[in-house]
Amino acid sequence: MKKKIYLLTGATGNLGSNICRALITRGETVRALVRNPEAARLHEEVEISSGDVLDVPSLERFFLVEEDADVYVIHCASVVALDSEYSQIVHDVNITGTQNIIDLCVKHKVKKLVYISSTGAIPELPDNQTIVEVGHFDPDTVLGYYSKSKAAATQLVLDAVDRYDLDASTVFPTGIFGPYDYGFGLITSNIINIVQGKVPCGVAGTFNCADVRDLAEGVISCCSKGRKGEGYIMGNQTVTMQDLFNAVAEASGCNRVKLILPVGLAKFLAVMAETVSKLTGKSSILTRFTIYNLVRNNNFSSEKAVKELNYQFRPFSETIRDEVLWLHEEGLI
Repeated sequence: MKKKIYLLTGATGNLGSNICRALITRGETVRALVRNPEAARLHEEVEISSGDVLDVPSLERFFLVEEDADVYVIHCASVVALDSEYSQIVHDVNITGTQNIIDLCVKHKVKKLVYISSTGAIPELPDNQTIVEVGHFDPDTVLGYYSKSKAAATQLVLDAVDRYDLDASTVFPTGIFGPYDYGFGLITSNIINIVQGKVPCGVAGTFNCADVRDLAEGVISCCSKGRKGEGYIMGNQTVTMQDLFNAVAEASGCNRVKLILPVGLAKFLAVMAETVSKLTGKSSILTRFTIYNLVRNNNFSSEKAVKELNYQFRPFSETIRDEVLWLHEEGLI
């Protein structure tokens, strides 16, 4: 029986670290590409490989495994940007870095590549129509440079399937949240601020976020069950900002935020916040892009992933409860 090894990029992020945890629990061999090994908070059984998706020699070392091993590559590494404008680092990591991973997968004849894209790469549909997977990706059809970069990178993966017969599948998470988020992503940071009374109001609109633990299981399933060249949306139920406030209050006992701003006012405030951000050099979570993501159509279907990969997702309120409990245990709220 051939030895099996998982090569994972983005292992120190919320999704990557949960994938590591789930694989190690299964008794699998995991090697993680990490830029700063000293700061990595990964399971002791994870083999750490120092490197970067933009450093090809380090990727060569990362891919160097026993000749008779079946290699499964999970490419999670990316830079998320809340600003809609072009970003060189987003381009380099999300597009060039993905091409580097593809090249090494082809060169080393890996068993499977699972690329973690984003539902932002899929064109929005009008009138709350259900959004499903598509077969071609054009950066010009989506808004925000992060989404454009993920669309471009996803097409690179599909092109490699056609050109090199690479066995690759793509996962399209909606938003990602849940416990063990040591990178303190958007939802986690918002939960902390809500509990601490630092969020006076919300914005009218909806969002769709999947529990990181459910995503990790779905990604691992995709390694064995995902069809070549196919993509799989993995999300949850669509909820409102008020639903988030209610769930956090229920889980933590904090005061319930009740003020919801109309979209027009929120967009005006976002423009002001972006102006201040450029002047001060300090990033802001209130941007036109974040407002767009709240008012856009977030009606994503996970039916394909459920049917083909046995993807399952827990209730939104359960994830909030577990994340609040984790934040308490970490002394962060």
